[in-house]
Amino acid sequence: MKRREFSTCAVSAATATALGSGLILASQGAQAQGRKPEEGTDYIGIGKPAPSEAPAGKIEVAEFFWYACPHCNAFEPKWEAWQKTAPKDVFTRRVPVAFRDDFVPLQRLYYVLEAMGKVDELHKKVFYAIHVERLPIDKEATMAAWIEKQGVDKAKFVELYNSFSVQSKSRKASQLQEAFKVQGVPALGIAGRFYTDGSLAQSMEKALTVTEYLLAEVRKGR
Repeated sequence: MKRREFSTCAVSAATATALGSGLILASQGAQAQGRKPEEGTDYIGIGKPAPSEAPAGKIEVAEFFWYACPHCNAFEPKWEAWQKTAPKDVFTRRVPVAFRDDFVPLQRLYYVLEAMGKVDELHKKVFYAIHVERLPIDKEATMAAWIEKQGVDKAKFVELYNSFSVQSKSRKASQLQEAFKVQGVPALGIAGRFYTDGSLAQSMEKALTVTEYLLAEVRKGR
């Protein structure tokens, strides 16, 4: 589904898995096997560099996602595996998107899990709850009830969910999403300068290959 179409359809986190076309843009361009990735076809240079949280000497790769996106759910194991084998000079992070106001609760959910040190434990469980159990955890109250069942302090969750810190991180995530001109999810931002997704690269597996090519180019001083 194209990003501009989000404004014309109401999609709750509980029903997002029914989107046949998903959240990735329709296919554009082609990446022939063995061909060097091309700017404008397989990836896009974003012009003004986007903010990065990478430590000195490291190259950032940001994964843009939305918990209720079925394609993000499918990509998560591949992204997790890629993170584990990424070169030591690569800094990875997840960035939850908010294309509309009703995306914000799930965006905040990720940052609450991060603040509580629960991403490793509960990140995949959120995807499972939405896409397998079909639970409507797309609002603060339903999230808090679900989080309590996971053995997490409900009161602490609510406090963090409404905290300035989490709200600030959500705003910064949305700003980064705009800086990269994210058109669909999942998507990848590389070195604060390049953008690719499954639409441009033809699949998210190929998007990771494009990412590796761009990392090599950055190391060369491009």
